[in-house]
Order: sequence, then C-alpha cells, then structure tokens
Amino acid sequence: MMDMTEQIEEGLRKTYARRLFKPFAQAIVKYNLVAPADRIAVCISGGKDSMLMAKLFQELKRHNKFPFELVFLVMDPGYSPENRAQIEENAALLGIPVTIFETEIFAHVAAAEKSPCYLCARMRRGHLYHRAQELGCNKIALGHHFDDVIETILMGMLYGGQVQTMLPKVRSENFAGMELIRPMYFVREKDILAWKNAYGLRFLQCACRLTAQAAEGAVDSKRQRVKELIRTLKREEPQIEKNIFKSVENVSLSSIVAYKDKNGVKHRFDEE
Repeated sequence: MMDMTEQIEEGLRKTYARRLFKPFAQAIVKYNLVAPADRIAVCISGGKDSMLMAKLFQELKRHNKFPFELVFLVMDPGYSPENRAQIEENAALLGIPVTIFETEIFAHVAAAEKSPCYLCARMRRGHLYHRAQELGCNKIALGHHFDDVIETILMGMLYGGQVQTMLPKVRSENFAGMELIRPMYFVREKDILAWKNAYGLRFLQCACRLTAQAAEGAVDSKRQRVKELIRTLKREEPQIEKNIFKSVENVSLSSIVAYKDKNGVKHRFDEE
C-alpha cells in the first residue's frame, strides 16, 4: 500500500496531470523558464501554491530531459513555533528536502506604518535572492499562479491607475546573473485547491499578524475584493478570466494614449 507521499506523487502523474502538471510544463516551455545547467531555488513559503510547485518541480526533474538542479528553499521570516513546525511537517509528508534559513522580517515589518505587505514582499525577495545566490543558484522560482496574474492586472488598473502584470520571467537588477521565474503561470487556483482538499492537506496562508487581522475583518483586502469582482463578472461572462489574461498579451500601442518604455520614458500617442 502506498504511503501519503507516494499517493500524492501518483496523483500528479495521473489524476491531476492535465490540470496541474500540464499547465506547469507548458509555462516552462512557452517562456523558456528552465534551461540546461540551471540551479533553481524553489522558494517555499509554506502555502499551498509553493508546496505544490515544489512537487511539480520534482516531477519535472523525474522526467530529466536535460540536467538541472533544485534547491528547495524555505525562509523563516519569524514564524511562530507552530507555523514553523507545520512547514517542516508538510515538507516531510510531501517528501520535499527543504533548506531553511532564518530572518527577522516580521519584526521589522511590524513597526512599519505604511504598506507593510509591500515592504514584507520586497524584503522577502531580497533575502531569497541573496541566499539562493550563496547556494550557487541562478534562478529563484515563486509560486504565483494564473489567478494571481489576472488579479494583479485588475488591481493595477483599479487601484494603481496603470496597466501591468506579473511577468513569467524577470531578470534581477540587483543580483547579477539571477532571474525570477513563475512556472505556475498557467495553473488555476481552483485546481490547486482541489488537489489540496483531495488529500486533506493543511498549509499556511501568510502567518503574519496582518493576515490574521484581515481574516477577522480588521484589514481591508484589495485582492479579496478583486477576487469577488472576477467571480461576479464570471457569472455573466464565463470567459472573463481568460480575457483579462489575454488583455496584456494583445496591447495595441497605436491605440494607447501614453505608455512607458523599458527605460521608464513616457511616450504619447501624438508624438512626432
């Protein structure tokens, strides 16, 4: 009889191959996210998305069409003992050999009066790049999925007054030779949840005090409001999610009032 790790791996090869592994592999191929001789730091926060990403990378490695290496990297930003233990237990259950390093990000962010989540994300990214580089990696992989992408597009428009999205691959400006990749780019959150629930898995969400407050209604979540907006629109237009995603692939500069080039220089439609 298979143990839980074997059941989960078998599920990714059969039951969830079409919904999880296939879109994962498609993003890697389409955007050239993994290349021969890469050493990739698979960054695990303890949530469902990054834990699944680690398992999908293990499955990709099993196919081994060309040589590349994986480091399963967990940064502890100041988790409670209970949350730290849950990450370690889940990693053991899933058969993921994690490398854990510690920081004091939560302590620093707790004192921030403005944009604590933005500050936390930036600090996490910097620590992950630095540690991954120390471990000889040339890429870090984050677990952002399809729904994160389309929500970011709408959040930028509705709350930031700009058209932008998460890119599947980004070259670091501060860490020479390093890239950030998002191989879950085509994976749908509903399919991640179905996988998690099928095996009765419990993962962390964010584990910071602000997340706990948000769950109690003390912090207004713009992303949650955008999720609800998309759900409402989808009831009238089933293709709304795909249309939002495609909108940033089909930008016509000739019909845009103004745009910024890659150097940040702004151009107007009526320029000579």
